[in-house]
Amino acid sequence: MSGEIKALIFDVFGSVVDWRSGIICEGEAVGRRLGIDADWAAFADGWRSLYQPAMQRIRDGGRGFVKLDVLHRENLVEMLEKFGIDGLTEAGIDDFNLAWHKLDPWPDSVEGLTRLKSKYIIATQSNGNVALMVNMAKRAGLPWDVILGAEVVGHYKPQPQSYLNACDMLGLAASQVMMAAAHNADLVAASECGLRTAFFARNDNGPGQTTDLAAEHDFDCVASDIIDLARQLGC
Repeated sequence: MSGEIKALIFDVFGSVVDWRSGIICEGEAVGRRLGIDADWAAFADGWRSLYQPAMQRIRDGGRGFVKLDVLHRENLVEMLEKFGIDGLTEAGIDDFNLAWHKLDPWPDSVEGLTRLKSKYIIATQSNGNVALMVNMAKRAGLPWDVILGAEVVGHYKPQPQSYLNACDMLGLAASQVMMAAAHNADLVAASECGLRTAFFARNDNGPGQTTDLAAEHDFDCVASDIIDLARQLGC
């Protein structure tokens, strides 16, 4: 199998980086600056819960494509209002929104990606915009060969164009590209486009997580983490 694959493209939020801990930590820092005691875990979960509905409006054609930084900021304003937090300036809201640019990788991510990079092209396949992905990579040491994803191809996952355009940009057939993620639905959508698939479980939604605890479909690879995925692919 490994001889057929030329590139791996990765979901990032939750799969490569720990979004929830990072957003909670940034919220706590904001709370300390403003003297606010809030349930920042609930805030993080609520902010994230607005992510898919905001993108769905674009997928459905109700809104033209805008990058994720814009959607995140709009959703952040909604969450601040919901939690009654009104002490942030516009610049302060902008700074809080950059929390998504500063997320930490899971402990195995950098080593696993580095090992895979020795043999394969590795790229993002994220709904995050280019600046977000680049800033995150520089801070976290994520060794991507190229940044692909929603802003580059003009489509949010799981639209088929998001996967197929990424393959086309790499000059590869879908069967030569493996989509790697901790989310079953992402991999099912990629598989339906002809991509190979690799699943590894993450507890990215906190103690109440009930989905994506294990592979729920017949994916090409099921690994314990990205280091294990690299091992399975001969790296």
